Amino acid sequence: MLPVTALLGSTLVAIATLAGAWLARRCPDQRQIWFAAAAGALLIIVGLHLLPDAWAGARDARMWPPLVPIAAVAAFMVARLVARAGCGCREHEDQRVGSAAAAALATHRFLEGAAIALAGSATVAIALAAHAFAEGLAAGALLGAQPRRRVAAWLSVMCLSPLLGAGTADILAIPEAVEPVLLAVAAGILIQAAWMSLRTAFTGLSHNWLLLLRPFATSAMAAAVTVLAVRGVG
Repeated sequence: MLPVTALLGSTLVAIATLAGAWLARRCPDQRQIWFAAAAGALLIIVGLHLLPDAWAGARDARMWPPLVPIAAVAAFMVARLVARAGCGCREHEDQRVGSAAAAALATHRFLEGAAIALAGSATVAIALAAHAFAEGLAAGALLGAQPRRRVAAWLSVMCLSPLLGAGTADILAIPEAVEPVLLAVAAGILIQAAWMSLRTAFTGLSHNWLLLLRPFATSAMAAAVTVLAVRGVG
């Protein structure tokens, strides 16, 4: 049995994820705004959370720290190639990016679930839940082009992965050498997803600065909210 704190914390993270995804899919007519928000949230998650944690983890594990950016860049390039493979049409490209981002977030969540179990702190769980809302919002926007069953499947994976991470941490320790590489790979995939989100957010807009201001402001606001959530985790 999982400790009560880990079980409740993982459940809170799952609820926050679904709330963020529901908000993104509730108003599909605001697709460009949700993509702009997703980009801002993902870039902050990568820049202030995943990459710093991966770098610190590599140093603690006495690994070669530059392996972190190398793994992130390699993951970015692979994700970019995968997104552009196949028919090359925009709809299929968006679906591949959404699936890759959901998988990366699920891997990230697995490690967060382990952190909840190891910390045993309600404060950490609440901070991760706020963080999860931004991730759910991003996932909901990125998965918007996919069928409902597939969206439900990816959201289920994202919600269950913290529980699996907490259970794994409770049973056995995650090898120190594995965690930094997993975080770096997830970071590279999410950077690609953020780039695709920005491209989608600004597609079809003229060069009128008043029209461009809305997605810019949305990205900045989402980034600011995510900064607070990430700082809370730290």
